[in-house]
Amino acid sequence: MALTTISSREFNQDVSAAKRAADEGPVLITDRGAPAYVLLRHDEYSRLTGEGPSILELLHYPGVEDVDLDTPRSGSSASRPVDLS
Repeated sequence: MALTTISSREFNQDVSAAKRAADEGPVLITDRGAPAYVLLRHDEYSRLTGEGPSILELLHYPGVEDVDLDTPRSGSSASRPVDLS
């Protein structure tokens, strides 16, 4: 993913070029030489901010309510004390 840096003046003069550059990766827009803004595609922004389906939606599996799940009872041989020393 390439980082493109452009000045705010360049951005104002050619927004389309900045949008094309954002297709390849983030575009850092500087103001008087200092980083001021970052232009990203919305899908990349969503990925970075965690927007999108919830863990519940991702784990939803139609028909799962009909699956029998047998778990060991506490006190069975499957559970035992842990030695932390």
